[in-house]
Amino acid sequence: MQTVLQQVINALSLGAVYALLALGYTMVYGIIKLINFAHGDIYMLGAFWAYYVINFWHLNFIGALLSSMVIGALSGVVIEYFAYRPLRNSPRIAVLITAIGVSFLLENGMSYLFGANPRSFPQVIKQFNFNIGGVLISNIQILILATALILMVLLQIIIQKTKMGRAMRAVSVDPEAAELVGVDVNHTISFTFALGSALAGAAGVLIGMYYNSIDPLMGMTPGIKAFVAAVLGGIGSIPGASVGGFLIGILETFFQSIGLSAYKDAVVYLVLIIILLFLPSGIFGKNTREKV
Repeated sequence: MQTVLQQVINALSLGAVYALLALGYTMVYGIIKLINFAHGDIYMLGAFWAYYVINFWHLNFIGALLSSMVIGALSGVVIEYFAYRPLRNSPRIAVLITAIGVSFLLENGMSYLFGANPRSFPQVIKQFNFNIGGVLISNIQILILATALILMVLLQIIIQKTKMGRAMRAVSVDPEAAELVGVDVNHTISFTFALGSALAGAAGVLIGMYYNSIDPLMGMTPGIKAFVAAVLGGIGSIPGASVGGFLIGILETFFQSIGLSAYKDAVVYLVLIIILLFLPSGIFGKNTREKV
């Protein structure tokens, strides 16, 4: 029983990071129907920014987290403005290929500028463990869960209670009708990229603290897993992305706990294939057909 509870704690910590990443995928898809494959690399940029501001500016955890979210938001807005906006009326496959190109540009650009070797993420908070009935919970795991939940609640408040949130929901339903009633569609799309990318930046800081290691390619696999989480929950659905992220974290941790760590990534991709075959709209998604 203690082992099961220990793995649940590990799964929730990892799943919280996937959920933050998946929220960015699902918001962008929900508003412009784009799978932003560069999203995982914004997560990498957030981790690297935190690495430098902690080491050289000696910022604390809150300062590193907030500044990484700002860098993530700016990166998302710049990418949307220069790479995706000019192609907004182009065939969807062109935008999809552009997203993959932006992803490779960021990964190889960072490898060229800073080297491809992994770096140890600075321990901005000293780690210690709580022993609760034989189950070890570290203060880092509690911090990751608390930060992720606070950000998810803030996101829900922004989307449900603010004027910009109403504009995002209107543009996601019908951009042309939203424009007719005075919504600035370009501004709303930029804000959506900023919001989702800020969450990716935060996820980068949290995963750096969790694994103590970062590198320029660190966004590839988690980015794809977060995309699977968004599809599992129903891409375009905010609650679905959160639930999907935690489910992927649980699945991955389960396979690690039974000694099948080498197959944990393959299992996630198998889940994607099964979802697309039997539940293409995901758990909370709407059953609509889209051409890519």
